[in-house]
Amino acid sequence: MSGFRFLNLVRPFLPILPEVSSPERKVPFNQKVAWTAVTLLIFLVCSQVLLYGIMSSDSSDPLYWMRVILASNRGTLMELGITPIMTSLKEDWALFGGAQILFALIISLGQATVYVLSGLYGQPSDLGAGVCLLLILQLIVAALIVILLDELLQKGYGLGSGITLFIATNICESIV
Repeated sequence: MSGFRFLNLVRPFLPILPEVSSPERKVPFNQKVAWTAVTLLIFLVCSQVLLYGIMSSDSSDPLYWMRVILASNRGTLMELGITPIMTSLKEDWALFGGAQILFALIISLGQATVYVLSGLYGQPSDLGAGVCLLLILQLIVAALIVILLDELLQKGYGLGSGITLFIATNICESIV
């Protein structure tokens, strides 16, 4: 009799989850710089693209002081920032491989749902169910983009870590 393994619950989802493959040979330095620049550009563009369907809110930002650490921007695709990566532990990578993406997406779903239903973008009753679902979907897709960009740099295509790059970029952007 085999013992219960959590990985067996995740195994059916692994084939459908996107993953960055490791480079087959050493990536030249100039290509690493290029991939890092492309990653940074994608992050900056997503930090400026507003979420579709939000109502303008003049209320104070409850996460204002955390945004620098989380590399997030209120009301944009990068609303969740790096929290999906940070909350799915790096030990999960070693134990479950690609399952970290699934855990991060589940965490993103929960976090996006809380953000939308708590009224951060307007009262859900005013927004409507369709717009609420659209907001949640946008946040999950943006979280997937951040996860894959971080994985791209972690696998050796770029320089350093995506997390540190995103945090440093967000700090520089808030200073400017």
